[in-house]
Amino acid sequence: MIYTSTQLVKMLLPVTLVTYIGNVAMAAPLGGDTLSSRHNNRIHLMKEPAIDVQAHRGGTGLMPENTVASMLNAVKLGVKTLELDCSITADKKVVVSHDPYMSADIMLKPDGSPISKEEEKGLAIYKMPYDSVRSYQAGVKPHPVHQQQAHVKTYKPLLSELIDSVEAYVKANHLKPVCYNMETKCMPQYDNVFHPAPDEFVKLVMEVLKEKGIQNRVIIQSFDVRTLQILHKHYPAMQTSLLVYGQDSFETQINKLGFYPTTYSPYFSLVTPELVKAAHTNHVTVLPWTVNKEEDMKQMATYGVDGIISDYPDKLIGLFGNYQRP
Repeated sequence: MIYTSTQLVKMLLPVTLVTYIGNVAMAAPLGGDTLSSRHNNRIHLMKEPAIDVQAHRGGTGLMPENTVASMLNAVKLGVKTLELDCSITADKKVVVSHDPYMSADIMLKPDGSPISKEEEKGLAIYKMPYDSVRSYQAGVKPHPVHQQQAHVKTYKPLLSELIDSVEAYVKANHLKPVCYNMETKCMPQYDNVFHPAPDEFVKLVMEVLKEKGIQNRVIIQSFDVRTLQILHKHYPAMQTSLLVYGQDSFETQINKLGFYPTTYSPYFSLVTPELVKAAHTNHVTVLPWTVNKEEDMKQMATYGVDGIISDYPDKLIGLFGNYQRP
């Protein structure tokens, strides 16, 4: 069955949270002031360290990615942090989308017809006003990887709408405030093609965050060091996270960035106990992505990471506990 976003929101209210077995402590916010017992290199599985459970794009394995539906479902499950991606439209609106164009894999045209691989990159979000972006259909087409993902007919939301929806849901259900980990989808070769220059990109995102008053619960992540450098210079109170994929060492990556970010976020296979120790020595938290197998989640925990990003936040919660009901 295919549900609309409105139907799904009604299904999610009121919240009935699952209670998990085990006495587990929950994480302080990434980049918090203390880096104490979380950094033990070994754990017993019935007494895990504090792990910040982050739902990758809201939990792509469960719900259509980067949608209001996925974020509300993640909050209901009991995640602490909603991981999401930001892109910019032609009319300078911040929209939540991983791809800077209409992906043939997961999107349909406004009339419900498919998008070909040949035409997808021509449907750039940065070249469309938001009302056109919103008309494309998400959540209807079966996901090519996450085949158990629920079918929810929806759309790419504005960042402001997504924040409003989450904050209202949390308030209505008397839940603890959740955090956000927002990626700026920005790379030098795509300036003024798929997005504006990084200074404008950062300015537009920060305007939304300041309007909503949630800066203290947001960390901004990027592979593009320019974004983080601008934040560090002009918004020094903001938490930053360096996304890492390549084989360069922690020290090399930090030298490229020019300062120690709040968080170092490598692809999970790059994480070692030595890397975690090097980061913690410099008061930097470690947040691997994207960890979808339980055995890998457990391994990351033994290394002493501070949080884990996953397409399957339900698995993380089963292992490390529920943020809303620790």
